[in-house]
Parts: sequence; C-alpha cells; structure tokens
Amino acid sequence: MSKSALITGITGQDGSYLSELLLSKGYTVHGLVRRSSSFNTSRLDHIYADPHEAGRRLVLHYGDLTDSTGLRRVIEKARPDEIYNLGAQSHVKVSFENPEYTADADATGTLRLLDCMRDHVEHIGREVRFYQAGSSEMFGAAPPPQNEKTAFYPRSPYAVSKVAGYWYAVNYREAYNLFIANGILFNHESPRRGETFVTRKITRAIGRIKSGLQDKLFLGNLEAKRDWGFAGDYVEGMWRMLQQNEPGDFVMATGEAYSIREFLAEAFGCVDLDWRKYVVIDPRYFRPTEVDFLLGDATKARKTLGWTPTVSFRRLVRMMVDHDLQLAE
Repeated sequence: MSKSALITGITGQDGSYLSELLLSKGYTVHGLVRRSSSFNTSRLDHIYADPHEAGRRLVLHYGDLTDSTGLRRVIEKARPDEIYNLGAQSHVKVSFENPEYTADADATGTLRLLDCMRDHVEHIGREVRFYQAGSSEMFGAAPPPQNEKTAFYPRSPYAVSKVAGYWYAVNYREAYNLFIANGILFNHESPRRGETFVTRKITRAIGRIKSGLQDKLFLGNLEAKRDWGFAGDYVEGMWRMLQQNEPGDFVMATGEAYSIREFLAEAFGCVDLDWRKYVVIDPRYFRPTEVDFLLGDATKARKTLGWTPTVSFRRLVRMMVDHDLQLAE
C-alpha cells in the first residue's frame, strides 16, 4: 500500500513542491488549508484533483494550526505515515506587527500538532514520522557559519516562535520516543515564492519595470546577507530526513551567502538594467532588530542524508526573473 502524508502549509511555496515530490513517489497527500473567501490554492492548481474524482491522491482539508480539535479530526481522517509541519505565519517583518498570532500559529501551533500526533500514535499503535520546519532566522545574531551546534539567537517574534517549535519537537521526541526531525532550512526561493518576500519582490518588479507597469522598487536594508537556495532542492531534504533509521536535526543550506545588493545586481543584470536607477530605500522596510549575516554549514545533511543543492545562486535568480518577465507580459 502507498504511504500517506499530511502537509500543513500545503498551499505555500514549500508545500506545493513537497506535494509534487511525494505524489511522484506514490504517496497519497493530505493537505491542511485555511478557509478563505478567495481561492488560496493557486500553487496546487496543476496537481489538484476534483473531490468527485475516484482514486485521487491529493486531498485537501480545512483546518488551522490554532485549532487543536480540527487538527485531531484531520489526522484521524488522513491516518498519515508522515506529517510535514510547514504551516506558519512566515513573514519576519509581519511578525513584529502581529507577534501574538505568530506565536500562536508557529510555536503553540507546533505544540498542538505534536500533541495530536502523540495521541494518534498511542491510539493506532504504529509509528508516525514528523518533520518540523525550522528556519535559519532562529540563529539570528549568531556569528556565521551556522550549523546544528550553533546556539540560537533569534531577533524577531517569528524567529523566537520557530525556536520554541524546535524545542517542542525535541522534547516530544525525547519524552515520548517519537520519530521527529527538525529541519533548519536557510533561505530557499523559487518562482512560487510569496510576492512580499524580498527576492520575489525584486523579480516581480523587474518584470513590471520591463513591461512599463512600474518605475520604482521600494526596499529596506540592502546589506543583509543570506544563504539562498532553490526550494525544490530543499523539499527533497525534508523527505530524506523522514527516511532515516533514526530521527535527527539538520541544517540545509548552500554554503554561499550574498547580500540583497548583490541579488539586485544579479537580477537586474539579467535584463541589462542598472538597479540603482529604480530602487528607493524606504525606512518602513527596516526591521526593529536586524539579522545581518546568515550562512549555513550543511555538512551533516550532506554526509548523513546524501543531500546537496543542485541549483546555483545565478541559476536561481535567472529562473525567477524569467518567470516574472512572462508573468508581467
């Protein structure tokens, strides 16, 4: 029989790529979707199956990480072999404006899901494997390079909430002997990245500028350096973490870091434009506490999981620019 997986955050960038990967491996994929008055499943349109079709392997359930009763019902329906907790309020700047909700969804939401899984495992008497999505933002002000042994120094409500989720996962693994893996993923981008995240904001603007739809791009701190990889590579690493004999915690990163200024130069260079003619610095986009330099050391993932990123920084930028040029046209 095929395996079953439950993905929270299935409508996001990572959720869509992970769904594709699991479906290609023969899984039945269940996804948690928040109710919205408008369609919020556009990233899944190409793999979506009508609920009336027999034999469909992608099943969506309404639910929310802030509702433990709903989570229990979904787990009982899905009966998953693997759970991937990708759901979160994931925007760092927004977490300063909505810190309480961020903590409820990202930190306590993880605890709710872990507790629901613990009860489900006790009830059905078989193992369920759990992936917890961490973030390089948990390292915050810790000096680079950062790996699994680096002490966390979070600098935003989002990062603090992710640190809490990480330690809830560790505690449930140790207290209840559950298979729980933490993935500490450095920045990973794609043409499916949300349009308010800086990389996609840049490439969207380039497409619109070339099409005459926009003439200025407003940004904040251009000196922040990040380790940027391709989201499609990173979901492969998530899956590999749950195929190991023993659960563990893994950093996933490219080992290369570039500033936002360098991203701008590379992206605008794809269309032979000088970014300095279009970018305006807006103080509103600066964070109250900045994270200056994130650079990951993924040695453990390479040795244990056999995982290495396949898409270079330059190829990633070109991929995103080309997509957003077509979108603007």
